[in-house]
Amino acid sequence: MNKNLKSPAKGFTLVEIMIVVVIIGLLAAMAIPAFSKVRASARQKAITNNLRQIGSAAQQYMLEQGVSQVLESQLEGVATTNYIRPIATVIGEAYSGITISTNTTQLSVTEADGNTTVVTFNL
Repeated sequence: MNKNLKSPAKGFTLVEIMIVVVIIGLLAAMAIPAFSKVRASARQKAITNNLRQIGSAAQQYMLEQGVSQVLESQLEGVATTNYIRPIATVIGEAYSGITISTNTTQLSVTEADGNTTVVTFNL
C-alpha cells in the first residue's frame, strides 16, 4: 500500500457552515414575529380576565351590600372580607379609578402602551 495517500479532510467547509447559519437565520426570522404575536395575545387575555374578575366581584359586592355603585379599590385586598386579591398588572396597565355601577355594562383599562381593553358584561 502507498502510505503517501492523504485521507480526506475531516470537518466542515466554509460553505457548509454558511448554509447552516443562513437556515438558522431564516428559521429565527419566521419564529420571532409568531412568538411576539402569541405573547401579545396572552397579555390581552390576562387583562381581559382581570377585568372580568373585577366585574364579577362588583356584582357580588353590590348584591350583598345592597348598593348600586362600587369602586375597584373597595373590592381588592388581602383581607378575607375583600372580594378579589390584588390584581397583578401584566404590562403596567392601571386598574385604579374604576367605578362600577348597576347600569355599567363595560369595564375598560388603558395599557401602558396606549391600547385599551374593554370587557362587556351583564349586570
